[in-house]
Amino acid sequence: MKRISYVFLLFLVAVSILSCGSKESGHAEKAMVDVVEAKGLNEVDATTFTGKTKSAEEVNLAFRVAGQIERVLVKEGDYVSKGQVVAVMDSRDYQVQLSATQAEYAQVKADAERVMALYAEGNTTASNNDKARYGLQQITQKLANHKNQLDDTRLRSTISGYVQTKFHESGETVGAGMPVLSVFGSGDTEVEIKISASDFSNINKFTHFFCKFDVTGDESFPLNVNRVSQEANSSQLYTVRLKFSGNIDHKKITPGMTTMVYAEVSNTEATGMVRVPSSAVMEEDGKTQVFVYDGKTGKVSKRGVSVGLLNRDGTMVIESGLKAGEKVVATGVHHIEDGQEVSVLQKPAASNVGGLL
Repeated sequence: MKRISYVFLLFLVAVSILSCGSKESGHAEKAMVDVVEAKGLNEVDATTFTGKTKSAEEVNLAFRVAGQIERVLVKEGDYVSKGQVVAVMDSRDYQVQLSATQAEYAQVKADAERVMALYAEGNTTASNNDKARYGLQQITQKLANHKNQLDDTRLRSTISGYVQTKFHESGETVGAGMPVLSVFGSGDTEVEIKISASDFSNINKFTHFFCKFDVTGDESFPLNVNRVSQEANSSQLYTVRLKFSGNIDHKKITPGMTTMVYAEVSNTEATGMVRVPSSAVMEEDGKTQVFVYDGKTGKVSKRGVSVGLLNRDGTMVIESGLKAGEKVVATGVHHIEDGQEVSVLQKPAASNVGGLL
């Protein structure tokens, strides 16, 4: 019986040792991590925007009076000359109004001239003369206004160019100032982009712009800033208009085309700053940290850093705490510990597409 108990005790000790060894072996397993190198910010950085070509001269044409559209005389794509009538409004009410005013004018004018003649002969008072003169001036302005309103029932283009959009058709009733047609000029073409508030506040740091089009291949077109809106739209974006600094083929590049705009940004204040993937940065206990990889020991260590802006390409600017060339863990930062030994994922060579070789 004692011999059996002794054997059983040895068995338990052996199991315990194996269990401990298993745990130590599990702890020793290395985590696989992706490591990237912190890149220093260059003196000149680059960013991109989606742009759209616009005519440098573009207007919405609207009647200055309200009423029913009788005819729209042009269609989208038509060329129109400055001063050309492009739409006509039903003018009956305005014609009746003018006729009534003309009759009133004739009567007031005759009465005023009679009173002024009597005053010249000394047969009436200065007060009566003033009333007659002011009454004539008033009816003259009224007549001119009603003549203008009748003339405004004919909508004329204010520029020479092409009809881009027709907002209303014949038979529709529009109010004064409601756009009926949009026309863009046949002259210069510009590029319009929308920028964020942060880009707007740093617009003076943009040193160079150029754009590319699918229809022109790899050819790039230098751009210069023409004007910048000082008020954000409903999406909190600011409008920037860029003009081509050289000649373009207006048959290939026309208003309404989409283009990629490339901008160079001066970073003269970025000395000592680096950028890393945003996935490498983590928040822990109210501190911003990264895992720095030591290639000699194969271990990672936590380090506090100060972060700046998040870039469009998914990288984050590190203002202090990290130097260019140091390596940080890019993914899986929440599954490793400070001082842990790790294995670095090997990236396939450029010639080994997909890592299949």
